[in-house]
Amino acid sequence: MKNVQKYTRGYFLPPETPERPLGKWMKRDHVEKAPVWCSVDLRDGNQSLMIPMNLEEKLEFFKLLCKIGFQEIEVGFPAASDTEYHFLRALIEQDLIPENVTIQVLTQAREHIIEKTFAALEGCKKAIVHLYNSTSRAQREQVFRKSREEITRIAVEGAELFARHAEKFPGELRFEYSPESFTGTEPEYALEVCNAVLDVWKPTPEKKAIINLPVTVELSMPHVYANQVEYICENISRRDSVILSLHPHNDRGCAVADTEMALLAGAERVEGTLFGNGERTGNVDIITLALNMYAQGVDPGLDFSDLPAITEQYEEVTRMHVGERQPYSGALVFAAFSGSHQDAIAKGLKWREETHDPHWTVPYLPLDPADVGREYQTDVIRINSQSGKGGIGYLLEHGYGYNLPPKMREDVGYTVKGVSDRLHKELTPDEVAGIFRSQYVNYFTPIDVVEAHFSQVGGLSTVITVQIGGERHIFKAAGNGRLDAISNALKANLGLDYEIVTYNEHALQKGSNAQAIAYVAIRYDGGKISWGAGTHEDIMSASVNALVSAINRRQL
Repeated sequence: MKNVQKYTRGYFLPPETPERPLGKWMKRDHVEKAPVWCSVDLRDGNQSLMIPMNLEEKLEFFKLLCKIGFQEIEVGFPAASDTEYHFLRALIEQDLIPENVTIQVLTQAREHIIEKTFAALEGCKKAIVHLYNSTSRAQREQVFRKSREEITRIAVEGAELFARHAEKFPGELRFEYSPESFTGTEPEYALEVCNAVLDVWKPTPEKKAIINLPVTVELSMPHVYANQVEYICENISRRDSVILSLHPHNDRGCAVADTEMALLAGAERVEGTLFGNGERTGNVDIITLALNMYAQGVDPGLDFSDLPAITEQYEEVTRMHVGERQPYSGALVFAAFSGSHQDAIAKGLKWREETHDPHWTVPYLPLDPADVGREYQTDVIRINSQSGKGGIGYLLEHGYGYNLPPKMREDVGYTVKGVSDRLHKELTPDEVAGIFRSQYVNYFTPIDVVEAHFSQVGGLSTVITVQIGGERHIFKAAGNGRLDAISNALKANLGLDYEIVTYNEHALQKGSNAQAIAYVAIRYDGGKISWGAGTHEDIMSASVNALVSAINRRQL
């Protein structure tokens, strides 16, 4: 690409010493426990919407976040707009904040904004007040045109204002500070600013402060951010009185990796949004983070057991669309169209039924779709021209009770794929079942055995009534069994030449009105195979129907 020379690395690595090699966190291979989660959907997420949520929509979203299990929720920037201010007042005045939930509000380090923020919190029982100012080299030089010392003074003065207002506030307050654009700030300087703020607040192990390290803009590979976070974790003052928090954005598409690596590096708290909504390419997706942990046996402490309902409500209040391939949440993320994938999934699910393995190891499915509210028949096995016998057979068996013989699954698979290919569309489960029923089950054209009687005198014999093209005929024959006798009658009187090579049967449903289904394969014309299926309350009649269907389907 052209102009590559105009770009340079805009991040800074922390200093490395013999006593402190970079990347000690890399020895850990998974996040062992869930962090403290803070949803910023109602602030960071809301301000990125083309049409920000109104008061009623924000209230609905707040209730959803509480239901999911968030115990810290950033509700807005109350000094920024009337809607933000009135939303906070509605939460307080209508007593909508659950006892186990702490709301969080954002404010810049400016006196009149801080004053309005504290006024908006009047009557709140407990809250986190989040102070920020930008510290990056680019912002210092280009936006504020201030020195390091001047930027530090802004942070310290804001922290002092917080402390003075807190003395007069009757509720329970916690303080949070973010060196905005942390990833573009020299780590030693970010540490200096954070320590200066902590020197003002003087947190204790009983009343901790939150130091939030935002990926305001993603500038580096994830391991660089993790090293930056590790440096702060190991060198911040009053470490036992500080909660290290993360706030990653997704400019490089690495927000999830940034967060997971930074948690390994020592962070304890994450600010993010549902589905990763946020400015530019978005914030980190808390659903993905939480379910990544869940899929490795770590309880995330959030309830995403009904993702379809959460997705629907989210799309309604934000007017955003959750992409079909969004991890865990997208409509197609569990869908298997490929025949080999479907076959492996179907066999994996059957293996679980047989072995009762307590651990989830099904191929191609990182977690059980049922655990997040998805259905196997509609969300996992999806049928189109790329599908295979395994998926189609699984769908027919588990959705409709048809346990086809293995070779018949292959035959039905080709038929179904052919229909999908001609129509150039995905087929619904009902359409797949409809194709099977119309083309294989009780297929009585042109031949139909409408009546059969049996006699044991001198060996088993039968008299059958056969309808062909509107005319009825009476045929007789003997055989080793009832189906063999009927088959012999058809062969002898219609000049048919075939042999029955497969026969299976099973009950379709339980109860007094249970139907049976039979499957028959016949070999004819030197090796060709034709399959048929038959259903009836009587198993013998179902078998005859299957034989007749196979005979009628010979030239299809």
